[in-house]
Amino acid sequence: MDKIIIEGGVPLKGNIEVSGAKNAALPILAATLLTEEKCIIKNVPVLRDVMTMLRILRSLGVKTQMVGNKVIVEPKKCKSYIADYKFVSTMRASICVLGPLLAKKKQAKVSMPGGCIIGQRPVDLHIKGLRALGAKIKVEHGYIDARAKQLRGANIFLGGAYGSSVLATSNVLMSACLAKGKTLIENAACEPEIVDLANFLIKMGAKIQGQGTPLIIIEGVKKLNGATHTVIPDRIEAGTFILAAIITGGDLIIEKARADHLSALFDKLKQVGVSITVRGDTIHAKRKAAVLKPVDITTLPYPGFPTDMQAQMMALASISDGISVLTEKIFPDRFMHVSELNRMGAGIFLEGASAIVKGVKRLSGAPVMASDLRASAALILAGLVAKGKTEISRIYHLDRGYEKIEEKLQKVGAKIKRVKE
Repeated sequence: MDKIIIEGGVPLKGNIEVSGAKNAALPILAATLLTEEKCIIKNVPVLRDVMTMLRILRSLGVKTQMVGNKVIVEPKKCKSYIADYKFVSTMRASICVLGPLLAKKKQAKVSMPGGCIIGQRPVDLHIKGLRALGAKIKVEHGYIDARAKQLRGANIFLGGAYGSSVLATSNVLMSACLAKGKTLIENAACEPEIVDLANFLIKMGAKIQGQGTPLIIIEGVKKLNGATHTVIPDRIEAGTFILAAIITGGDLIIEKARADHLSALFDKLKQVGVSITVRGDTIHAKRKAAVLKPVDITTLPYPGFPTDMQAQMMALASISDGISVLTEKIFPDRFMHVSELNRMGAGIFLEGASAIVKGVKRLSGAPVMASDLRASAALILAGLVAKGKTEISRIYHLDRGYEKIEEKLQKVGAKIKRVKE
C-alpha cells in the first residue's frame, strides 16, 4: 500500500493543469450503454474510479479501450444486464449503469453501491424516479432488480432530505431518453456534470431541454446513436489547486479550468481576502495578504458551495486569523478529516453538522490517515503548509479522484512523494 510524504513550507509557483471531471466522465461512460454504436469520450482522467467503470462495462460485454485520456466504447455486444457486487461495491457512481441498462435491456440487476464513507447516501430517489417511469423494482440480496417492458414518460419530483441528487438525476435523465413520451424532472440537480451528461446525450440524438436548471424536460426517442464528446474540466480539482496556491502563499496558474463552475468558491475566497484573476480557461491564484481572514461556509447543492470542497476549505481555515464555521448540509457526517487535521495542530471541534475552526499560526507535520477522497486532498493541503514532515496513509482514496496529483504538485515546487508503506 502506498503513502504520501510531504515536507511542508514551500510556496507553490508555476503552471498546473486540470484533468477531466471524474464526476462527469463516469455517468457519460455509463450512458454509452444506451446505444449500440461506437462512442469516443475524450479528456477522461486516468483514475481508479474510471478503471472500475470500464471493468463494469466490460463485465456486461462492452468492448472498451483507453488510449491516454481517450476512451473508445463499443457497446454492441452488451449481453448482460447484471452489474456485479465485486465491481459496484467499491464505487458509488457505478449505480449510473442502472438507468441505461433498464432503458436498453428492459431489465437491470445492479449491486447496491459502495464508495467513500462520508455518511448516508440512500438510493431511494433512484428507485422513486425509475418507478415513476414504469419500472418494477425490488431490492433484495444486496441488489436492485429493475424490470420494464416499456418505460413511459412521467412528471418526477426528485427532492430529497438534503436537496437534489446528482446521480439520481443522471439515472432518470438517461432512462427517460428512451422512454415513450415526455418526462419532466423537477428539482433536478443543476451541477455542471449533469449539463455535460445532457450535452453528450443530445449528441447521441436525445431531445433534452433545461439541463442546468431545476426543471429538465426530455422527449423520448426510439434509439440513440454513437457520439464523440470531450469531458469538462474537474472543478473540484481546480478548486483544490487554487487552495494549494493560497495555503502555501504561492502563485499558481491553473490551466484548462472552468471558472464559471467555481463562483461559490470565488465568493468565499473574497471573504478570506484573496483575489482571483481569470483569463479564458486559466485561473491565476496568488496569496497577497500575509494573514487570511476567517470565513463561514454552508455546503449546498450547486450553485451553492460544494460539499466536495468542504474538507479542503477546512484546511485553509485552520491557518486563518479568527474563527470560521463550516456547516455541512449535504452529508452531515462528513467530518472524519477533523481528527486528522487536529493531529497536525489545527483547532477544530464539532457541534452537530458544523465544524468550528479556530485558526492557528502554524500546522505541524504528523502521521495522518485519509478517510475518504476529499479528506485526502485536505490532508495534502495541510501537509504542504505544515512545518516538518507529514505522512498520509491510505491514499488509495486519493487515486479515486485526482490524476497524478503528486506529480502535478512536484512540478510546481512541492516536496511531495509517493512511497510504499
